[in-house]
Amino acid sequence: MDRRTDPTGLALVVVDMINTYDHEDAELLVPSVRRVVPVLAELIGRARKADVPVIYANDNFGLWRSHHGELVDSALARPHADLIEPIRPDDESLFVVKARHSVFYETPLAYLLWRLDVGQVVLTGQVTEQCVLYSALDAHIRHLEVTVPRDAVASIHPHLASAALEMMERNMGARILTAREVDFTRPTDD
Repeated sequence: MDRRTDPTGLALVVVDMINTYDHEDAELLVPSVRRVVPVLAELIGRARKADVPVIYANDNFGLWRSHHGELVDSALARPHADLIEPIRPDDESLFVVKARHSVFYETPLAYLLWRLDVGQVVLTGQVTEQCVLYSALDAHIRHLEVTVPRDAVASIHPHLASAALEMMERNMGARILTAREVDFTRPTDD
């Protein structure tokens, strides 16, 4: 294969933010998402401006015949469309449909990152103590550098989110910082 042995690219991964919010725990999740969306919208904008790949990895909500456009349309047709519109995928965005917690489980994401020569991922989205945590672990075991902006991830249970961020930092070597500290102009390792 023609991939370098030390990939240097960076990608922004947006986890499960295309959401209808008509599921169990949505009432607990939505206030956190409302705080995250403006931060995430700014982060996505900076990534796009820097030509950093923006990859949406999203649950399919059991809609096995749908594609990403239908998922976006479905979310935009629901009462919380205001949480989707500022962060919706553009024509350059990449999209991976997932069915379980990790963005890597049974998806082509690892291959896509390999093709893009990505060695570092910035994980954002929801839910910190579930999908973001499991995705960080799966990125770590794939030898990817992981950054998680604490203000660009939403949670259901804040105390579990804090513990998850600490676990990502301590056990996986993830860089936990703010979205403003993410520098898309150079790799995140210092």
